[in-house]
Amino acid sequence: MTAYARETVAGVLDEIKPLLARHWEEIATYQDIPLDPDYDAYLAAEARGCVRVFTARSDKRLVGYGVFFVGNLHYRSSRIATQDILFVLPEFRQGRVGYGLVRFISRQLSAEGLQVVYQHVKLAHPALGRLLELDGYEPVETIYARRL
Repeated sequence: MTAYARETVAGVLDEIKPLLARHWEEIATYQDIPLDPDYDAYLAAEARGCVRVFTARSDKRLVGYGVFFVGNLHYRSSRIATQDILFVLPEFRQGRVGYGLVRFISRQLSAEGLQVVYQHVKLAHPALGRLLELDGYEPVETIYARRL
């Protein structure tokens, strides 16, 4: 059985680090740019109330997570969340873990009074987009990148 929860950056950081490496290997567009998260910045943002961490656990083992920043420089008076990262271990994607995590995140952020949630989907991994659409999300923007 999968359990979903809101946790803290400090509380899950050591568990997330090995999953981050697997996530980066799977989705990094430019693999020559090393993964090097600024964990202190995440902790500071959380201390300001600007970060939310949601987890999926199977038998207490971390199998998925979502990290969101709350707030938007363009809309100071609005409550907006933007996905920083969302990941479920590949061996847990065949069931309903990913969809359960997406639904849990939406419900938690809605209960906090957020008005909009923005989620990013890599074109090479369209399954997340399908899960998001099942939860009522719609595509609203495309991001382009250019390697310099």
